Amino acid sequence: MVVLGVVLAGLAVRPAAARDRGEVENFATIPSFTPSGGACLNGATSCTSDIEGVAVGPDGAVYAPSFGFNSDGALSGSGELFVFSPGGQLIRHFVVAGSSPHLIGLVYQQSSNSLLIADLGAGKVWKVNPKTQATTMFTAAPNPAAAGLNALTIAKKGNVYVSDSFQGIIWRTGPGGGTPTAWYSPANQNDLLLPTANDDEPLIPPFGANGIASNNEGAAMFVMNTAYHSIIKIPIPVRPDGSAGDGAVFTTGLNAPDSIAVDREDNLWVVANQGNEIVVVDPNGKAIAKRGDFNGLSHDGSIKGLLFPASPSFSPNGKVLYVTNLALYLPIAGVSEIAVDSAWTLQVKHYNVAKIELEDSD
Repeated sequence: MVVLGVVLAGLAVRPAAARDRGEVENFATIPSFTPSGGACLNGATSCTSDIEGVAVGPDGAVYAPSFGFNSDGALSGSGELFVFSPGGQLIRHFVVAGSSPHLIGLVYQQSSNSLLIADLGAGKVWKVNPKTQATTMFTAAPNPAAAGLNALTIAKKGNVYVSDSFQGIIWRTGPGGGTPTAWYSPANQNDLLLPTANDDEPLIPPFGANGIASNNEGAAMFVMNTAYHSIIKIPIPVRPDGSAGDGAVFTTGLNAPDSIAVDREDNLWVVANQGNEIVVVDPNGKAIAKRGDFNGLSHDGSIKGLLFPASPSFSPNGKVLYVTNLALYLPIAGVSEIAVDSAWTLQVKHYNVAKIELEDSD
């Protein structure tokens, strides 16, 4: 029996070593500003804002627009765009003219040296030159009041794709913008990108189609469904009329997957905002790593680690991952139910872009 016990012990599967979540550092803090055409709460002349989206330019500059909420409530007026150097220094910030206060996802369009910024509050996408500050409308949802334009990506041919979280649609335009077409929708494909696909009870948070990105080959588009905690895979090439084929569930079980970045090996770096972490999913749908965690707040209300993180973006060389800490108190944004980290978000006084150094990247 002793010998048999030794043999069985040798055959037993030993627990895997704990995965190193890596260090999360503060890259840049969002400064206080006076909202253009609006106001801060509680009579303050200046205030800060949370941030949802992040994009990195080819020169390494980091961009993040204001999402228009803080621990006191909702801001009014137009949104603000913040520009940081690769070292984290604030270069400039300015008003996105004509926008609502609730700017969300964005992407850098190299063909125009501009940023395309989704405006959740207005149902539009703005084209913003970060140097001249010139702002024009790039596209608008056909029914802006019903739309929830959220995240953007640019495919190899230059077409722009925008997720609509409330209608479960992926809108597409050409590189120059204009009237969008419904590339993927519940009416033409399926309802896998809706936030309430199966019943009338809302899922929390009530965002369906969210982060969106294609793999490196351009053979598949991946879209997060935050409400259903899933990743939807849409195969490419598309139908003869240019619309997408039917999507399918790629994997599930992420705690409110928000946005996504794809690395050079086609791994999906998914922000799980209610898990306060980054989940790395390989091309087969398997979690292979997790990065980051919430480590509390500093005495001045600054975030240590990740708190309701929202969007990731790689540096040009792939060695740094930038992540926005949205730190959103859901009831302030109109969601009655709280999340497990909601109590912490009410204590936040300084919002930031975090960074994770990826030493093993090529």
